[in-house]
Amino acid sequence: MLTVAGSSANCAARRPFRCLAAVRVKGVAVALALLVSGLNASIALRQTHPRIDMTFVWPSLTPPDPSIKPQPGDTPDVTDRLFVTIAAGDSTLPPLERFKVIYPRYLDAAPLVGTDGLSTQLFRDGTAYQGEDLIHDPSRPEQFLLRCTRITSLTPPMCLHERRIGGADITVRFPRDWLLDWRTVSEGIERLIAGFKPQV
Repeated sequence: MLTVAGSSANCAARRPFRCLAAVRVKGVAVALALLVSGLNASIALRQTHPRIDMTFVWPSLTPPDPSIKPQPGDTPDVTDRLFVTIAAGDSTLPPLERFKVIYPRYLDAAPLVGTDGLSTQLFRDGTAYQGEDLIHDPSRPEQFLLRCTRITSLTPPMCLHERRIGGADITVRFPRDWLLDWRTVSEGIERLIAGFKPQV
């Protein structure tokens, strides 16, 4: 369930269903198509949101069960969670332009294309991207371009995918382990982003 401050628009159904809500992210209207579970669900709305954070269960891409509450001291389990942030776009270059213009300055070596078809390059130590790898699908980097952390501690490595739609920046985060089935992950991200449409 999406929860943000403001007045609310209610949706109700006897089973999970798709609920459409128009939400503005700093002046950019984004239509969110959300799967809502339960008898009653509330999507809180207001005219402008500087940022919206959402969590989806993988691979169903449904909201987490709100009745399951973590206990104090529990170690967060993100192995089946996909995190999405929608925020107002800033003055930085779009992700694909960063891939072409900015990232090459900080990469350590030539890309290696694995048997899975993904291209991987390491960012150099001492740069802003230290400890990360640049991973992408060479045939369509605009759709599957990632920065992924490496295993350095108890924190599970995560991958970050960014997309600019209209004036909004969409950031998707998921565990790096999912790259073992990266084509399914890519398809899931595309389905999810397809529900985030800027309104003209």
